Amino acid sequence: MTEMVSATVLLFLIMDPLGNLPIFMSVLKHLEPRRRRIVLLREMSIALALMLLFLFAGDKILQFLNLRTETVSISGGIILFLVALKMIFPTPGGSPTGLPAGEEPFLVPLAIPLVAGPSLLATLMLLSHQHPGQMGGLVMALLLAWGISVCILLLSGVFLRLLGDKGVSALERLMGLVLVMLSTQMFLDGVRAYLSV
Repeated sequence: MTEMVSATVLLFLIMDPLGNLPIFMSVLKHLEPRRRRIVLLREMSIALALMLLFLFAGDKILQFLNLRTETVSISGGIILFLVALKMIFPTPGGSPTGLPAGEEPFLVPLAIPLVAGPSLLATLMLLSHQHPGQMGGLVMALLLAWGISVCILLLSGVFLRLLGDKGVSALERLMGLVLVMLSTQMFLDGVRAYLSV
């Protein structure tokens, strides 16, 4: 149970809906509210399908690429660490989307890489390998983290009004600090597992 709670927290932190709030809003701001909700749900559904694919086929993907779990753990830890650093020290003025103004997003950049990014997919592969007998719990953890993220993004206007730009920024930095610790732990676990082989 504790492992599943920590998996939910980890997946939620990597999805980073609070950090993605301003990006989602800037990409979807030209759409009318009803269309905005439809696009958001569509993009989140695509991301969920991809995440479930990596959760269930993670082991097969590792075998096909001839990769060891330790490699995924160490590289996933490094990627997560870099993501966390960007959350703590964001680049000023950089456009994170690369999407032309006024264009409706499809698949990129909202579903991939903002929600289902490389760090999240690597984490899902690692979790499926570490807990092969608990796939039901992992699916629940993923659905819970995804569901909370969807709710936060659907209520983006409310969150931005309540917290303000500075509040969202502070919350994202706090989540970044937690992610630094989780990524370091993932890296150390990978190194420990590699050295013990």
